Amino acid sequence: MLVLDSDVLIEMLDQKLERGSDTFKHIVDNGEDICTTVICLHDVLFGFHKYHKPVAGLLQFSVLDYNRNDALLSSKLELEAEKVGKPIGRTDTMVAAIAINNNAI
Repeated sequence: MLVLDSDVLIEMLDQKLERGSDTFKHIVDNGEDICTTVICLHDVLFGFHKYHKPVAGLLQFSVLDYNRNDALLSSKLELEAEKVGKPIGRTDTMVAAIAINNNAI
């Protein structure tokens, strides 16, 4: 399963971006099961609502939720990155934890 983050979702759903349609075609052609996370869904919905873009395409993706195990892992990932001097944004570690705990890419 391939988890799409906010940037990829935006590129794929924005009709003006050719790169997004190429990305979507590549994923579909490879037969990947695709989804997103509840964190990315919120992020993209906020932007789409703010700029009055249609959200119907986004709502068709399967969505992985954030749970207790994800919170445990994401907090550890965030702390490890901070300790080595390469801090990662909290939502990025949350998305990573969801993907890791769901054996997704």
